[in-house]
Amino acid sequence: MTVADDTTEDHGHHLPAVKDFPRGFGEASWWPFITAVGGSGFYIGAALYVMAQRDLFGSTTLGGGIFVASTALFLVGLYGWLYHAFVSDFWNREADHHNETKLRWGMLTFLGSEIATFGALFVYYFFIRAGGLGEIGIHLTGWLVFANTAILIASSFTMHYAHVALLNENRRRFVALLGTTFGLGVIFLGGQVYEYYEFLVHENFGVLEGAFNNGFYALTGLHGLHVSMGAVLLGIVFGRSLLGQYSSERHVSVSTVSMYWHFVDVVWVFLVVVLYVGASL
Repeated sequence: MTVADDTTEDHGHHLPAVKDFPRGFGEASWWPFITAVGGSGFYIGAALYVMAQRDLFGSTTLGGGIFVASTALFLVGLYGWLYHAFVSDFWNREADHHNETKLRWGMLTFLGSEIATFGALFVYYFFIRAGGLGEIGIHLTGWLVFANTAILIASSFTMHYAHVALLNENRRRFVALLGTTFGLGVIFLGGQVYEYYEFLVHENFGVLEGAFNNGFYALTGLHGLHVSMGAVLLGIVFGRSLLGQYSSERHVSVSTVSMYWHFVDVVWVFLVVVLYVGASL
C-alpha cells in the first residue's frame, strides 16, 4: 500500500503534501519545517555576527556563513512548500473553492504572525524614542527614501489591477502589470541596497553604533527580507502566468501573493512615517 493510498483510507480527504520530499508522516509536510529552520538561521547568523563584532564569541565568518546557508535553506523550503501547495498537479485539478479558502486563510494567519514580529521591533523602537534618541548624526529623509516609497506604492497599484485584469480574463494586461509589479519590487530592493551603501560607507552610520542604529537596520532589514521573499513569489507567479496557468476561476496563488505584497507595502509606509520622518521630529 502506498503512502497516498494509506492516507486516503485513513482520512478520506485530499492531502496537499502527499508528494512532498522528504515524505512526511500522514498529513505532515516537511517543507514548512525546513522553511522555518532556514528563517531561524537568519537570526542565529546575525546574532553570531554581532557577537563576533564585539569580540564575545565566534567569528564574523561563522555568522555570515550561517546566514548565507540559512538563506539557501529558506529559499529551498519556500520553493518546495509553494510548489506542492500551488503548482503540483495544476493542470489536472479542477478548481476547488474549499481548498482555495483554506489557503487564503492560511495567508491571513501568516500575515498575522508577521504583524506580531514587526510589532515587537516597533515596540523596541518606541522604547528608544521614550528614552531620547540624542544626536543621530545623519539625515534619513533624503530623496531616495521617498523615491523608493513611490515605487513600492506604485507596485501595489499595478498588483491590484493585474489581479482585476485576470478576473476580467484580460490576460495580456494581467501579464504586463504583473511583470511591472515584479520589476518595481526589484528596483525597490536595489534602492534599499544603495541606501545601505550610502549610510554604511559614506555616512559611517554603522549597524552597531548605538540603539537607534540597531533598531533602524533591524526594522528596515526585516522589511527588505520580506520584500525579497515577495519578489521571489512574484517571480514564480509571473513565470506561471507566462505559461497560461491562471484564469478568472483559478487564481488563488495570485490573490494570496497580492495579499502579501500589499502587506509589505503598508508596513513600509508605516516605517517611513515612524522611523524616517519620526526620527527627525
